[in-house]
Amino acid sequence: MKIAFQMDPIQSVDINADSSFRIAEEAQARGHELFYYSPDKLAYEEGRITARGHWMTVQRVEGDHVTLGPEVSIDLSDVDVVWLRQDPPFDMHYITSTHLLDRLAPDTLVVNDPFWVRNYPEKLLVLDFPDLTPPTTIARDLDTIKAFKEKHGDIILKPLYGNGGAGVFRLDAGDRNLTSLHELFTGFSREPLIVQKFLPDVSNGDKRVILVNGEAVGAINRVPAKGETRSNMHVGGRPEKIGLSERDLEICAAIGPLLREKGQIFVGIDVIGDYLTEINVTSPTGIQELERFDGVNVAEKIWEAIEAKRQG
Repeated sequence: MKIAFQMDPIQSVDINADSSFRIAEEAQARGHELFYYSPDKLAYEEGRITARGHWMTVQRVEGDHVTLGPEVSIDLSDVDVVWLRQDPPFDMHYITSTHLLDRLAPDTLVVNDPFWVRNYPEKLLVLDFPDLTPPTTIARDLDTIKAFKEKHGDIILKPLYGNGGAGVFRLDAGDRNLTSLHELFTGFSREPLIVQKFLPDVSNGDKRVILVNGEAVGAINRVPAKGETRSNMHVGGRPEKIGLSERDLEICAAIGPLLREKGQIFVGIDVIGDYLTEINVTSPTGIQELERFDGVNVAEKIWEAIEAKRQG
């Protein structure tokens, strides 16, 4: 098949951690042809969805991991699969790209399905499962957020459409910074904020569970650095080997059918203790760490699911 990757610059990825690189590497091993373009090179041209980018080959050699051909413009309806893999922020640029990629259906398969990536961003999809999540409020109004903090005492405050742990604050019962942080966030963004009850179990780690086509294939534990609340690997969280608990499997059984129905083939959920906190559908990570810890070829499972969809 011909596979196109819409992603942030592939030249600068960490080949030992980046999930997009691992997916591309496995696709190439399976005989597929690879095309790379950045999100700003996606276009609608008089009825066609096009991308200006490069045919490429990849190899697991640090500093020499990708070879790009000359820049060319292709019609994305001529490829079999497009991967939507750029990182958030989930802004209007991101949303517009999902609208354009929507127009490729049904001839070209877009992973994950852009309609539902747009309608089910990570911190909003969890609202469909209130019994699985910690107490949560989404609001821009300061009084509403203050009331939540007064009720729950120790809370986490974060941007609704952020990623990688950026802008995440813990405000304990004695903290006096809520108003100032609200001023800071609302001063540069019109978006609401999300607040959740703080879960002390985060000190034991924030589990990333990988699902392929709605089925759990394994998990890694991300442990916060000393003195840090956030466990994201982008901000120094340490990945550790961990198994799937009964509660993890219960959560996956509850959300898996919806993910499968909505074409979310590669998903990473975040679980702290017994609670689901995020369902990451935009650009989830964790494949390489899981493969190293568990000896399972997750990228192979992803491609088997995609190839089955194309053949079906």
